[in-house]
Amino acid sequence: MRKRLIWIIGILLIFGLAVLSSAGIVDAQKKFDSSYYYFYHQLIYGILPGLVLGYVLSRVNYKIWRKLSFLILFAALVLVTLVFQPHFGFGAKGAVRWLNIGGLIFQPAEILKLSLVIYLSAWFSSHREQARNWIYGVAPFLIVLGFAALLLVLQPDIGTLIIVSVIALGIYFIDGRNLKILFSIVGLGMIILALLIAFEPYRFDRIRSFVNPQADTRGISYQVNQAKIAIGSGGIFGVGFGHSTQKFGFLPEPVGDSIFAIIGEELGLVGALFTVAMFVFLCLTLTQISLATGDPFGRLLVAGINIWIMAQAFVNIAAISGLLPLTGIPLPFISYGGSAMISLLAGLGIVLNVAS
Repeated sequence: MRKRLIWIIGILLIFGLAVLSSAGIVDAQKKFDSSYYYFYHQLIYGILPGLVLGYVLSRVNYKIWRKLSFLILFAALVLVTLVFQPHFGFGAKGAVRWLNIGGLIFQPAEILKLSLVIYLSAWFSSHREQARNWIYGVAPFLIVLGFAALLLVLQPDIGTLIIVSVIALGIYFIDGRNLKILFSIVGLGMIILALLIAFEPYRFDRIRSFVNPQADTRGISYQVNQAKIAIGSGGIFGVGFGHSTQKFGFLPEPVGDSIFAIIGEELGLVGALFTVAMFVFLCLTLTQISLATGDPFGRLLVAGINIWIMAQAFVNIAAISGLLPLTGIPLPFISYGGSAMISLLAGLGIVLNVAS
């Protein structure tokens, strides 16, 4: 299973880098006067440091993270809090999500995802009986999740909030907790999410564009309609690698959350199914590793990382295909983003140690 996981990671990285080089070539030339800007930056500032960190973590006994789980989460929350400080945080398009510390630019919310997986895995594996109790088990869990959620709402980053919530609830469910409590938490979360959508016009517009994508094809529904055009024009075998027309300024975020549409256009249904198949293989492999792990902490740790990756992949692909409202969530291993890549490879490095 360990070798299979390494092969899957390698294929996803090579495939993702190739797709990114094509999807971003026009945008990179326009913004940075360098056609392969995204390619080199993803490789140098995402994949290479991610592989180094992943290798190091694969050699470190994963059980040490159980002892350090609270400190790791605390550090991640501090970093997320720093984005609101003018000297460190900055953003774009109305969202403040990045930190610049000594010239090192990164998105702390990506670190928060992995730290939350580690902390919740440690918490639930250490409080198996208490976690069935509202006061001693669920309340501490909700306080931590609630504080993290508050920071994400203030950025605002609802996409990451959804993923973080799915991770937390998934770990809670997998460890065999009280289903009544789980459904109560889900119900509360749905109410809060509905309120967040209702009081922010741009979020409500995304719901409107999902319900009726033809209502405003040049406005709120523009991205999803252009994505459908890209995917539809690809047919079965695609228009050919590098021959996308939608990346020439028509499709927003071609290297971000829209990159799956470029895959569908250039590589067709075959390329889209290959992408989905690789995530399915990854999911099955991580599930096997989790089930084969006797240690409760290790089992939850692998399961949490699996939920994290699969939730992001599912939401991204479903949203850009018009099956869910757009969230801005990137496609793991393929969308542009150094912070996300490093965090993912770090998480999988820990999984490799669990599997050893």
